[in-house]
Formats: sequence, C-alpha cells, structure tokens
Amino acid sequence: MKLKSGWGMTETCSPGTGHPKEGPEKPGSIGLMLPGIEMDVVSLDDPAKVLGVNEVGEIRIKGPNVTKGYWNRPQETAEAFVGERFLTGDIGYMDSDGYFFLVDRKKDMIISGGFNVYPQMIEQAIYTHPAVQEVIVIGIPDAYRGEAAKAFIKLRDGAKPFSIDELREFLTGKLGKHELPAAVAFVDELPRTPVGKLSRHELRQKQSPTIQAQQHQQQQ
Repeated sequence: MKLKSGWGMTETCSPGTGHPKEGPEKPGSIGLMLPGIEMDVVSLDDPAKVLGVNEVGEIRIKGPNVTKGYWNRPQETAEAFVGERFLTGDIGYMDSDGYFFLVDRKKDMIISGGFNVYPQMIEQAIYTHPAVQEVIVIGIPDAYRGEAAKAFIKLRDGAKPFSIDELREFLTGKLGKHELPAAVAFVDELPRTPVGKLSRHELRQKQSPTIQAQQHQQQQ
C-alpha cells in the first residue's frame, strides 16, 4: 500500500491539498489543490501580489473549509485575510504542474542582512553531516546583519563536536553564504512538543533571556 500525503491546518478544518492516485512522483510536495479549493502564492512584502511558478512566498487559500476568523480576535482576523483568501503563514511555492511545496513557517523566517533565510533549509543541509542526530536552527541577534542563524545540535553517539568554522566549511556549496550559521551549540537533548516533534518554539523560549541580553548589548 502506498501512502499519499497532503496538507491542512487548524484554520482549514480539513485538508487543502492531496496527491492524486495517479500522477508524477514529487518528493517533498504536499500535492495539488483539492476540488473546491483555491490556492496561490503571494509576496512576503505584499500579500495582494500573486507570484509566479517556482517563486517562494506565502501560501494563501480560499474554500468552504476555511475558517471565517478567530473568535473575539478581530485584529488577528483582519491580518490573516486578504479579501476572502486566508494567509496560512506557510512559506512555499508552486511548480509548473500545480504541485505545492513547503519551505518553512513565516514566523520562523530569519532576516539576515536583508535576505530571507529559512531555518528548515539550513537544518536539512546540516542533517547531511554524519555526526548530527538532531538539529534545530533559530535566529539570534547579529550586530552586522541584524539577525543570523544559530544551530543547536544533538550529536550521534560517539560523535565529537566540531567548530562553527568546520560546520560552515561543510555547508559551503549546500547553502548560500547568507544562509550559513553564525554560531553552533551542542546539547544533550532538544525540546519536543507533546506529540514528540522537535519544538523550535520551546527552544526559542528557553533561549529568550540570552537573546534579550545580546540585544541589550547591541543597543548600548
């Protein structure tokens, strides 16, 4: 039996995409729009500007499955919609066959030196290192670029830590220069959600005092 993946979120109540029974193999794709659903990709700077094929932006959705808004939260509701289209907060793109791909969550995006940097892309590259078992990447303050990426890594049993320069050298050619991490930390365990997924949010919360201290130093 072959399993087919799809995509949905709390605000869509039911899936918005899925893979057809017959069709091309698209590794990493969340599939095509389901019947009755309209989706597109819009600019991160202008959510009313629709982007073209393979251009990365925020995914919008319209359909009978989409919520009408957030209960007693009119401001958040207004910010989440452009007309009847809901801004999902998911960054991705659509290919020439109409298949959608996810890149990251908008709230996790790092803006480094004016470039949009996606933690998931960095994590995928770091996972190719033979010593890495698990990794989470978050943004940290950077005096020159405003924000930079820091990788928190759990090593495989018996593996030895490596320097940030060694990590950057390993990632050269796999990532753009602006995507290379500025710092690395090795940890015994990474935080997880109640269902066992790695939790970027909890890690960010734990690192908040350190991040705030760094921001304070930069402002002095």
